[in-house]
This record gives sequence, C-alpha cells and structure tokens, in this order.
Amino acid sequence: MTEMDYTKLGDTGLEVSRLCLGCMNFGSDTEWMMNDEEASVELIDRAIDLGINFLDTANVYSRGESERIVGKAIEEYDRDELVVATKVYGSMGDGPNSQGLSRKHILDQAEASLERLGTDYIDLYQIHRWDETTPVEETLDALDHLVETGKVRYLGASTMAAWQFTKALYESDVNDYRRFACMQPEYNLVDRHEEENVLPVCADQGIGVVPWSPLAGGFLTGKYDRDEDPDEGRAATDEHTRERFTDENWAVLDEVRTLADEKGASPAQVSLAWLLHKEVVDAPIIGPRTIDHLEENVGALDVTLSDDEVARLEAPKDPVWARAIANL
Repeated sequence: MTEMDYTKLGDTGLEVSRLCLGCMNFGSDTEWMMNDEEASVELIDRAIDLGINFLDTANVYSRGESERIVGKAIEEYDRDELVVATKVYGSMGDGPNSQGLSRKHILDQAEASLERLGTDYIDLYQIHRWDETTPVEETLDALDHLVETGKVRYLGASTMAAWQFTKALYESDVNDYRRFACMQPEYNLVDRHEEENVLPVCADQGIGVVPWSPLAGGFLTGKYDRDEDPDEGRAATDEHTRERFTDENWAVLDEVRTLADEKGASPAQVSLAWLLHKEVVDAPIIGPRTIDHLEENVGALDVTLSDDEVARLEAPKDPVWARAIANL
C-alpha cells in the first residue's frame, strides 16, 4: 500500500497531501464525468482512506452540485483534518451580479459555498480567473474580509498572466491584505507554458503550486493513439484535449510510455511523478472517475525519476507561454 506524503502549501504552515482530489467530475452528466452521487461519495471516501486530505472543487462545477456532494461526503470525518478548497468567479445565474470578482459576488458566493459544503469555514478560497472589469483592490478587500471573519483560512488564485498575479501580490502587500498562498496553473508534461509565466513568480514568492490537468485531459494516460479519431473518453467531446494531438506531444507521450515500461509503471504514474519531482509543485490535482484510477494515480508516489529521466521526458518540447495567452 502506497503511503501518502504531505507537504506545506507554499510558505504557509498548512499541511496538504502530495495529491489533491479534484472534484470537478462530480454531479455532471457529461459523458466523461460522474453523475452517480453514491459512486462520487465512495471515491472521496477511498481518497481520504488513502491519505488524501486535500479536496478541490468550485461553485461553478455542475452549478454547485459538486460542492454539495463534497459536503455530504465529508460529514462523517474530522473536519479539522481536511483541507477543503473551492473557487469563485464563474457565472452562477442570469443576473448582472452573478459572476466576476466584485465584493458583492464574492461575499454572496462564499456564503452559498459554505451552505452547500455544510461547513463553517473554507480552508482555501480561490479566485478562478482574473476579472478585468473589477478593481483588484475591491477583490482583495473582499477576500481579506472573509479571512478576518473566519469564514476562509487561506486564499488562492488560478490561471492568469504573471503580471496580473504579481500585481495582486503587490496590492496585497501595499494595502496589508491577506496574500494569495497558492496558484492553480494548468501544468503537465505537454502543457508547460506556465514555466514561462507564473511558476517563476511562485518560486520567488513562496507561493504553493497546485497544478490542474496534470494528465492533460487524459492524453498522458496513454489511452489515445496516433491516427485514431477518439470516439470515447474526454477527447471525443473536449476540443482542448484534442488540440494536444500534435507531433510534438505524441513524441512526449512516446517517451512517457517507454519510461513507464522500463519502470513497470503506467504512463499516468510516470506523468504524475514528473510533476511530483518539480520543486515548485506542491500537489497536482487528480481527477479520477473510478477507484481503480484513483489508486493508480496514488501509486505515482512510488515512482522515482532520475535527473536524466526527467530530461528525457522534457526533451521533445520547450515551454512557450505565448500560445497559451488566448486561453485565459
């Protein structure tokens, strides 16, 4: 049985498991997600049993259904031992104030998330995206208020340009607002653009890094093959996953598969192990749909990589930030 490892989140004192359970899959009838509440709760139970104490969701995931399922699953556990994270930004209704990072929307949605999660506080409250229409000082002041009132313990951010994140950190320092403790970037072996964007900022500022899509939407699991049009799995309906079907990325996957065979591991385990070997990374967000997938992902903790093996995995491509800007 793999023994879970733990680490501090950035330069905070908060201990989180080296893998974070992503809960976006729960409560959705999308083909590659989960619409079985009982199975979702069982998966969370197994994750906690395996030592995962870090759960990540968002208000927009299935319009609050994911949060509700997470809340139901954690009822029986010692709340103090869990790190529950959620997010705010996306649209939660049809009205003009139903999205974004205004003070009104943040405070309203924090209360709604607390109710759905069935908890008195959120361990990590994250802005899901940058809001160009709201002054960052207003956003930071609202988030600081949530910390001061005890409804939120730590603050985080996700998916933005380095200059935006740096501006937010600067404004927090100047105005004595609570700082962001972590960043959620898209980061995996074929999506390495953040190495040219926010990751250097995080390394310099002691910001925890919690990568989303660590397996590139399933591409790095090896489930897809060249010259085959996927008729199932995430790539069958998700354009962003299919965009990864490039010669350069297939070359990366070839090296992943070769190294996996050499180590008696799976491509998914090698891909996750690469992230776990990155000093800047705290806890990749895994999104398994089955307990078998979950246990396979956790097995990545047992995969060790030498510097030469890391170099082999990275050799087929170089990180480029410019091509990712359009996706913000």
